[in-house]
Order: sequence, then structure tokens, then C-alpha cells
Amino acid sequence: MSTRRRTTGHRVEEATKLTSVVGDRTKHWKPHWTSWIRTAFIVTCAAALLIAIYWKRTLNQVPHQLIPPEPHDNDDIDPAFTVRDLPGRGKGMIAVRDIRRGELLLRERPLILVPREIETSPSQLISDLVQQLSPDQIASFHNLSHVELPGNISPEQRQLAIFQTNAVGAGSNVGLFPTMARLNHGCSGAFNSVYSWREREGVLVVHALKDINKGEELLTAYFGTRQTRDVRRHYLKQKYDFHCMCAYCALPDEESKASDTKLTAMNDLYNRFSTWGNGAIDGREAIRVAKRIWAIGEEEGYVSERGRLAADAVLVAAAHAEYVPGVVYRVAGNFTEYVYSAEAAVDWARLALRWASYELGSDSDLAEEMRITMQEPKGHIMWGQRQAMRVGKPSEGDD
Repeated sequence: MSTRRRTTGHRVEEATKLTSVVGDRTKHWKPHWTSWIRTAFIVTCAAALLIAIYWKRTLNQVPHQLIPPEPHDNDDIDPAFTVRDLPGRGKGMIAVRDIRRGELLLRERPLILVPREIETSPSQLISDLVQQLSPDQIASFHNLSHVELPGNISPEQRQLAIFQTNAVGAGSNVGLFPTMARLNHGCSGAFNSVYSWREREGVLVVHALKDINKGEELLTAYFGTRQTRDVRRHYLKQKYDFHCMCAYCALPDEESKASDTKLTAMNDLYNRFSTWGNGAIDGREAIRVAKRIWAIGEEEGYVSERGRLAADAVLVAAAHAEYVPGVVYRVAGNFTEYVYSAEAAVDWARLALRWASYELGSDSDLAEEMRITMQEPKGHIMWGQRQAMRVGKPSEGDD
């Protein structure tokens, strides 16, 4: 069961807070940073990104970013969903066929794209951009929902509210993607689809995180939902004005408490994992923690972020590698000199490749990085940077 829609897609790649003005009031909105949450060592960096980013750059400085691009061709994608009215919940995406984990579901260019920082009136900027759209595009824009605002608002303020409610991060910009905006929200293990922005292509892509049955609703996460139910519901109510009743929020109290315990444990373990970066734990302990995160996620049904987690384990294994003369082992079909932790790095890279392909696509940057590491592990940027140590491989059965 998905949650009732009052708003749509608030997902971005990094945790940021944009300041916008509605009428004379300044309000802050915080987009989601998950579809690919930076884990492990990125956690420390991501925390630094949890700051307010104000719109300061002028329209004339980046005009090319403010011109609505042409829609992207999806002819090469086997149609997997339709947008339907959902009684009492607005619109949502419903699978029209069985979908396999890792399938590319959507490739979409932004209808409107603006830089994260501007120095002009946000409402006037969005109004100007909407006027540049075709009649069909304008209708598509105005058909999107928005958070209810008090009192009477001007057409320009309503357009800004629509943009704020539905916009997501697109690299250094913020974009509105009308089709992707129809994805409803699911918490924890309830969401089954994730999105990511591809800078070189200038498109947003959506992949199936799990197998999805025909007739099932496609759901994504509006924010980092590895939180307790009370925290999730409070955040969604405050930011998006709805009471979440997704499959995980609707669990009976005892089951919800058990879920909360596991999610809290995962967060604590992620925090511990990140301390490898400053040397607080060694490589063996870091890998042990990563494997525990993986196991709890399996129990909870929370399988997002695994590609990044495994890639961070590659970093640990590579950092603790050291040559041992006279011993050989096989990497990618070739015999090479034995190295402490090299086999672990290759095995973790193989696992990272699998999960990066599910969430980001087999042609994503992370997937390509893992292919390179599998072929030439000693080329990893962290190779041999820490004390030589044999660290653990992925657990048997991890997939």
C-alpha cells in the first residue's frame, strides 16, 4: 500500500536545503538525497552538505541552464507502467507488466531546469520559464500537485509551489520531470524504484530496485527513510503535508518497533563504518561492520544503497593491500602476484557492480569503476594506503 499523495518527487542526490520565497514569507524545503545516499566514507562528506544553499546567481549568468530542453526519447524502453488516478490519493504509476530488478523504467529530460543558486525572484523566474513551454507542456506542468498554501496566492506563487513540490536535484541544478514526479512515496523497504541523474546525458533515469509485479504501484523514497516510523512520519507531515501509510508505516506497532530497531542499528553501523576514514577502526572491523549492515538490510527488506556500500568496502580492501612476492592468484581470468586483500577487493567490486547496475544502471559511472577495479585492482586510488591486512570478503549468499 502506498501513501496518500499530497506532493510528489522531492528526491536529490545530495542533502541540500533550498531557500524559496512564497509571498512575503521565506520557507525552506529539503529535497531527498537517496535515491543514492552517499554511504560509509561519503557519509562524512554528505554531512557537510547539510547546509542551506541560497539562490544567488543571476539569470544572465547561466541562461543555457534555464531553457527547457526537448523531451527525451524513450522508444528503446519496453513500457512498464501507466499513470493512473488512485482513489483518494491523486495519481500514481502502476506496473502494466512484471518488472525485473534492475530494469530501466524511465529516461527523462527536465521540463524546467534552473541552477541551485540565483539572484532573481524565484516566482518570477519559474513563471518566465513556464511561459516558454508549449501548450501541452504547460498543461503537464499545471497538472502536477503542490503543497497547500494558506490564503489566496497569485498564479506565479502557485507555479513556484508546483516547482518546489516536484523538483529534484539534477547535478548542480534543480529540475522538474513531470513523468517521474508521478512516483509516489514509500518508506524503508516499501519503495521499489530509484532514480539518478546523469550529467553527461542530461537525463534522469529510474530503475527498478526490486522485482515488481503487474498491477503493483511503483514507489520511490522522497528522502532518506532509514529512520524510525515516528521520525519519518513527522518529516513527511512537516515537509510534504501528508500522513504516511506506506506498507512499512502501516505495520502493527510491535512489528514497527522491530523495524525501527533494525533501521536504528543500520544507522549506527553506518556511522561506525565511516570512522574507518579517520583511523578509528581498522580494515577488518570496517568490513565486519559492512557485512552486518548488509545482513540487517536483508532482514529489514531495505536493499537500497548496496552498490555504494560494496564500493566503499572495495576502498577498504584496496587500502590494506600489499604485495607478497612469489605467490599468485587469479584476477579476471589472469594470474597475477598475490596481494593481501586483493581478492577481497575484487569480490566486493563484483558485488558492487551487481548492485550499482540494479540502482544506477550497468552503464553508470559506478558500475564502470567497479569493472575497472575487477580488471586491475592495484589501480584503485586507495591501493596500499593503509597497513597491510587481510580483510573479509562478502558473505556467502550475498547478492
